[in-house]
Amino acid sequence: MSKEEIIYGLNPVMEALRGSREIYELFVAGTSADKRLEKLLKLAAEKKIPVRQREKGDLNRLCGTDHHQGVAVKAEPFPYADLDDVLAELKRNQEGLILVLDSVQDPHNLGALIRSAACAGADAVVIPKDRAAGVTAVAEKSSAGATETIPVAQVTNISQALESLKKAGFWIYGADGSAKHTLYQQNFTGPVALVIGGEGEGIRPLVRKGCDEIVSIPLQGGVNSLNASVAGGIFLFEVVRQRLTLKKA
Repeated sequence: MSKEEIIYGLNPVMEALRGSREIYELFVAGTSADKRLEKLLKLAAEKKIPVRQREKGDLNRLCGTDHHQGVAVKAEPFPYADLDDVLAELKRNQEGLILVLDSVQDPHNLGALIRSAACAGADAVVIPKDRAAGVTAVAEKSSAGATETIPVAQVTNISQALESLKKAGFWIYGADGSAKHTLYQQNFTGPVALVIGGEGEGIRPLVRKGCDEIVSIPLQGGVNSLNASVAGGIFLFEVVRQRLTLKKA
């Protein structure tokens, strides 16, 4: 495994500088009056991180893309959380919310789902080690820096992770378009884990068996499925809506 990683884009770099990850260097291409760039330079100075000026072409090659917005950092590899540690922290939280991703392979979808989970106030995201996207620079850019704000646990076996969640008091809800019971008919009180399947195949059969309930999003019109990241966002914020409604009651 590489001992360093390139993170690029204004928001991902900002969150990386604010976070606990070790940052080795900040790269800047050209000059900008953007106040966010000024904040980056100020943060780098406060943390005594070297700033290197680079031509745009050099930064393109370093990042492997031209979507870097003129900034990048060299940092230690993404620090995955340990699921047992996450659950230990949540023992006193009666409204835990965890997003479980089963074989999401597109790093853009992964980043978008992590961003939605962070915005929904979820406690963690769980992803598999194999046959799925990991937290790479592309996922970090797609998350707009949210990967630095929410624990992401990478596990060997999703089915075993669901068992650990059940033992910790979580009720497991899987998303599947074929389910007759919709998320709007489901009561999402108590500790909740939402399972979103990968692009195309959805939740794998063995993982599906580990869910307590399978629910769907009612679709209108001629399209019969949603993008994984869109479906995840809808499920997460239905949980948020129900919990906010209960608090107001």
